[in-house]
Amino acid sequence: MEINHKQQETKGAFIAEENGTKAGEMTYSKAGAEKIIIDHTEVNPEFKGRGVGKEMVLAAVEYARENNIKILPLCPFAKATFDRNKDIQDVL
Repeated sequence: MEINHKQQETKGAFIAEENGTKAGEMTYSKAGAEKIIIDHTEVNPEFKGRGVGKEMVLAAVEYARENNIKILPLCPFAKATFDRNKDIQDVL
């Protein structure tokens, strides 16, 4: 599984792919220079139950840590992932 980060001006996405097939996508909006807002997470039905959504959240956490920014998870899936994993809450 490969997670790619794409960014355009005030929007961005973390896209999961496996063998050329899109496994999922998590989108966000920038809220100034120091915060991103995760607004949607979608996983291809063929990849359900394989942790694709969590891997995309973890990629966003890594991005936030590297760039010294915070994450506001408005997407219910992302929020639930942060609630269950205390070790990634430093970027909230």
